[in-house]
Amino acid sequence: MESLDELVAECMRQGCTDLHITGNHPFVARKNGNINYLKDLVLSPSEVDSLANELLDPTQKKILSERWSVDLAKTIAGTRLRINVFRSHRGLSLAIRFLPGRIPSVEQLNLPASLQELTYHRSGLILICGATGTGKSTTIASLLQKINLTKSMHVITLEDPIEFRFQTIRSFFEQRELGVHFQSFEQGLIDILREMPDVVLVGELREPEPIRLTLNAAEAGHLVFATLHASTVEEALYRVCNAFPLDVQEFVRHQLSASLAAVIVQQLHYKPELGFRVPMLSVLRTTTSIKRLIREGKLSQIENAMEMGRQEGMYTFERYGREFLGQKKNFVSPMQSLQPSREEYSEQESPSQFGGEAEQPEEQMGTRQTSTSLLPLKSAGSETEIQGDDEDGLYHLKGDEDLADVLAQLRDDE
Repeated sequence: MESLDELVAECMRQGCTDLHITGNHPFVARKNGNINYLKDLVLSPSEVDSLANELLDPTQKKILSERWSVDLAKTIAGTRLRINVFRSHRGLSLAIRFLPGRIPSVEQLNLPASLQELTYHRSGLILICGATGTGKSTTIASLLQKINLTKSMHVITLEDPIEFRFQTIRSFFEQRELGVHFQSFEQGLIDILREMPDVVLVGELREPEPIRLTLNAAEAGHLVFATLHASTVEEALYRVCNAFPLDVQEFVRHQLSASLAAVIVQQLHYKPELGFRVPMLSVLRTTTSIKRLIREGKLSQIENAMEMGRQEGMYTFERYGREFLGQKKNFVSPMQSLQPSREEYSEQESPSQFGGEAEQPEEQMGTRQTSTSLLPLKSAGSETEIQGDDEDGLYHLKGDEDLADVLAQLRDDE
């Protein structure tokens, strides 16, 4: 683990985004989308097993044994990591993604400032789409942080795993992790309707039932952010509609047209003159004409409507590259946000979280004892006050008295 700490710190200094570890093979680091072999770093399969054993807690080990893979997020060397541990022909392997140490703003991500207008919505569905590793989670985090800085909202996230940690600034955040705080996205979304959030994040839409419940949540008056694997806006809308049987797709199109606020498809493009990758976006904002096309199922015409929607903040990939990236003068290097965090986080588990019983107060169990280990001490000049639970309330130690003797006498008096 100490060596891993050093490696993570070095990868951060070099601007790497991913690290792959597998048995009897050099470590692989990814930078600017390209893989690089660290030929001097090779672990045996048993050493990879030992590393995974140190990284995983008992619950995660159980998931790995049952599902043969497990996702987790962990802070190492001040860096937040998203880790997937899985079985392969070389034994256990680890895929590690480096996350920014602090949540970057829209400007720091080289995104258009107009994207922040999405946070003004009081309700509706905002889909952030793209392939794995294109920065979807980071874009959503920057928008949620904008809400945190400017609005008093109750925000609940359903994630797999928790990636960015939000601290309450103006908004109240409650973050829940699949397999730790809720059993399935279906159950988590059902819970949300009883937990009175203003803003909801759904980590990823894959199955029909979570998609249905997400649409319901948006239609019920919540602002919902969700991610979806899709390479174009049209594909994203098709994926949502085609997740349902044919006989209800017309209803789903009407529901989607009523609740959809925006669709963003994100890619990362390498710019040689900068030496790093920048986001390339396709942005759909719902208008009366867009809603009509969705209701009528004319999704193939969406692209043309986006070309005409410049005034509403819409972009196709081609126009985004020409009008935004082509005219932008100053770009922020990802290295500025991809820095270790100075904040420490700890997980809190309820005693009854996994079926255990919470401890009962001793008075309820029929006994009453003075717990000397729980007596707070306060300095009072040459005396020390000990708050006890006798009728007198306070006990006073003189300077020449021994604390252990007094506590023993208190126990005898009981």
